[in-house]
Amino acid sequence: MAKTKPGKKDLDSYSIKGTNKSVRLGDCVLMRPSDSDKPPYVARVEKIEADHRNNVKVKVRWYYRPEESIGGRRQFHGAKELFLSDHYDVQSAHTIEGKCIVHSFKNYTKLENVGAEDYFCRFEYKAATGGFTPDRVAVYCKCEMPYNPDDLMVQCEGCKD
Repeated sequence: MAKTKPGKKDLDSYSIKGTNKSVRLGDCVLMRPSDSDKPPYVARVEKIEADHRNNVKVKVRWYYRPEESIGGRRQFHGAKELFLSDHYDVQSAHTIEGKCIVHSFKNYTKLENVGAEDYFCRFEYKAATGGFTPDRVAVYCKCEMPYNPDDLMVQCEGCKD
């Protein structure tokens, strides 16, 4: 665990104001944007810290939506797709408005019902360069596009394409 600055203490959890939900390290959260017309930002909590006045801050690692990345949204990006970025930040814990779940792509495609709090991630994103890891993804079908879980794909019984 990282060292805490004098007058600050590390916390194991934080209770989201106005809810009965508690946030722990590693949880994914919805963060209130300054522009209320935008959807909430999604981040993973890396550290929770309180100062001597009990002001709670969270260190987060941001997820980007495809339209927030260099290159933008592409046809194969799912509506609930996020990219785990290398962009870290410290925010007031008061901006957390709820919890969410960011699934692996494989686990997301196996969900019976996708809820409002369900997202998926199949790429890591370097915010400064716009680079992705992995830099390639498997393509399917005659259209040779990566799989979009929002689109229906039909498999041929004969050739399995």
